[in-house]
Amino acid sequence: MKISREALKNYVGCILGGAIGDALGAPVEFMSIDQIRATYGEQGVADYNEAYSLKGAFTDDTQMTLFTAEGILRGIVRRIERGIGGAEVAIVDYAYERWFRTQTEEFGISNSSGDIDDGWLIGHEFLWSRRAPGNTCLSALASRQQGNREYGTPVTNDSKGCGTVMRVAPVGLTADPDNAYQFAKAISFLTHGHPTAATSAGALAYIISALVKGSSLTAASEKALKVAEKDEQENSYPEETSAAVKRALDLATKQHAPSFVRVESLGLGWIAEEALAISLYCALVTENFCDGVLLAINHSGDSDSTGAITGNLLGLIFGEEDIPDKWKQGLEGYEVVHQVASDLFNLPREYSSSAFGAKIDHQRNNEYWGRYPGS
Repeated sequence: MKISREALKNYVGCILGGAIGDALGAPVEFMSIDQIRATYGEQGVADYNEAYSLKGAFTDDTQMTLFTAEGILRGIVRRIERGIGGAEVAIVDYAYERWFRTQTEEFGISNSSGDIDDGWLIGHEFLWSRRAPGNTCLSALASRQQGNREYGTPVTNDSKGCGTVMRVAPVGLTADPDNAYQFAKAISFLTHGHPTAATSAGALAYIISALVKGSSLTAASEKALKVAEKDEQENSYPEETSAAVKRALDLATKQHAPSFVRVESLGLGWIAEEALAISLYCALVTENFCDGVLLAINHSGDSDSTGAITGNLLGLIFGEEDIPDKWKQGLEGYEVVHQVASDLFNLPREYSSSAFGAKIDHQRNNEYWGRYPGS
């Protein structure tokens, strides 16, 4: 499983695959494997089922992934158009503020002011739906909104929930591996204060970036393991992320048929390192998108998050062409998800500015600025 070159279909596959894995797992997020089988049959979930009164509905996992992408893209536009860099973490934090609004306010009625309300993504009403958002994310962003923390600065809680991992795929798509690791850590600390949350988010971003650069999933995971181990040792962090990645790699090499029992031996996915380990295992032991994602959601844990992360990995590896058309066509907000994924690939390659001495394509620049104003 190796990406031979950067390709739009792989970027789209990554973000779209995550959204689809999320939507497949959403109806069973809080169900045990016995309940899943009793409801959907012995094989468990095999297609979209209703969640939040809709088939193909994704959760806060995809919502936050989209807003992470939006923050990254705004930072790129700001740097290129205005020549201003260095505030990228704060810009993503502002994007999370916009997501927070969609969870706590009513569409079309704003309690905020200033440029927090601008941009294209927040204008899509279907995103203004509360989909079991993580309490850690909500409380951290509420604290910042109340003036208890500056934009771009770390929180002081001790949470290592998986909400820090399931949203970072766009980081890996837009940075080299080492920078992706550090940036994912920084935006993890915006909501989750535990270092294992940060190293797990960093490891996933590193793996995704390494995949983009041409590594196999095994090689990318082994490289991320070394980076996480070094980080844990140098900073006296708990050696939890590295241990979880080791368990996933070891389990994937055993000659056993994949099963929910083996998935659950890695944990249930509610915390960061377990979600990472489960998703890596499911992606490592499959040869196609469908089998890996269905393995990742049919267990007694955080099915939508492990489905989303596994979908990110397998969508990137195999590309959007390997994702069944019925799942793409049935996904809530498909056009928006596809557009954001395409912009992650195209914008850094196409956006031109006189600051860089490039030929200016005003129409294209205005299009990007309209979606991701770098104000």
